[in-house]
Amino acid sequence: MENKLLGEFKPGEKGTVEKLTVLGPLRRRLLDMGITPGTEIIFNKVAPLGDPVEIRLRGYKLAIRKTEAEAVLMKKEDKS
Repeated sequence: MENKLLGEFKPGEKGTVEKLTVLGPLRRRLLDMGITPGTEIIFNKVAPLGDPVEIRLRGYKLAIRKTEAEAVLMKKEDKS
């Protein structure tokens, strides 16, 4: 497994949240949306112009800004 920012994922890749790399209101917003350490996230797709991105976690789909996705350090699952 390698560490990678969520914003660098490609559609179909999945991993587990390692930590959030920001503080303050953005950190609180991400935590409130359910993006917490240990949560499995599947990167679904990118909007046509590149922002926002759609992820799937905890049984629901969520669209977040690319800048928000780049604040989430992930442990990417290896393809086996």
